[in-house]
Amino acid sequence: METNELSARALGGTEAMLAALHARLDPELARHFQIIPSRARQLAADRKRIFWLHDTPSEEEAKFLASPDNLARFDGLVCVSHYQACLYNLIPQVPYRKMVVLQNAIEPFGAYRPRRGATIRLIYHTTPHRGLEILVPVFEHLAKVHPDIELDVFSSFNIYGWAQRDEPYRQLFDRCRAHPRIRYHGAQPNHVVRETLRDCDIFAYPSIWPETSCVAAIEALSSGCLVICPAYGALPETCANFASLYPFTEDRQSHAERFCLALDAAIRAVKRRAHEDATARSFQVDYFNRFYSWDRRITEWNAYLRGLFCRRASIRSDRFRVFPGAARRSSALRLNNHRPVLPSPLLCLFEK
Repeated sequence: METNELSARALGGTEAMLAALHARLDPELARHFQIIPSRARQLAADRKRIFWLHDTPSEEEAKFLASPDNLARFDGLVCVSHYQACLYNLIPQVPYRKMVVLQNAIEPFGAYRPRRGATIRLIYHTTPHRGLEILVPVFEHLAKVHPDIELDVFSSFNIYGWAQRDEPYRQLFDRCRAHPRIRYHGAQPNHVVRETLRDCDIFAYPSIWPETSCVAAIEALSSGCLVICPAYGALPETCANFASLYPFTEDRQSHAERFCLALDAAIRAVKRRAHEDATARSFQVDYFNRFYSWDRRITEWNAYLRGLFCRRASIRSDRFRVFPGAARRSSALRLNNHRPVLPSPLLCLFEK
């Protein structure tokens, strides 16, 4: 796997995606590719290069793609949302022919389990710079109105190994620790967060960060949580109309007021524990378990990489190559079970 000086000790979403991808890719196929997440450093000369984009084009690590010469060094760019692909097309003017959208993926949570507890449990499980400064004062206010709400906060740059970046948020963390109904956990492994999500009702996320995707929201929705977040960045696309969205604003005070109204309404709705809400949550969980599952996404990744590999093979020869043992396969030659047969110059099968 590709690592750099920033990601070597990190356990964030990008690093989790890369590890999960390499654990599932067809190994015969994967050895022909260098998959580089977010930050390009050393480029392999003997493999096809895939730049897996996780940031916006305004980030320092992505600005170099505005140069056609730099762009030509990659055989493909993978975006994690259509919103992100549009940004790269509009800002550094990366042509769409160079990009493909392969959205993030998770391990599904399983069937929806309705919450029946008297306490309404909220959770925030992403880094502090994405909206914790809005959530904490809003929760402090709503806790006076709703004596039955609690908040779990999993938030620290320690998840990336960047403890020094927590310094501006120390007072905010102290406010969390001081509140009797806020549990501050700092940075924890993903399996700990997932166990907590199973018992939570609401992912309270007043995002001030232009997400290109949001694994925290995907996992929350897959677990059965209601998500409260602004219509900002890729959140509307990622949440697929299942989240309770409110209009985004750059003004922090106005944002806090809008978020407070949306969160208050969500708390009141959850308290009712209505049957129709449980039905909606069950449908939500089924959708996210299916659409964002690694079983689905790895099929898309393998098909994409096979297409790139076979494109190279078709340039070298006008005859397609079938690997030994392929004759034993179905006579309907396919790149995967869900895609139609391509013209013969592009056909290329890998022996499992």
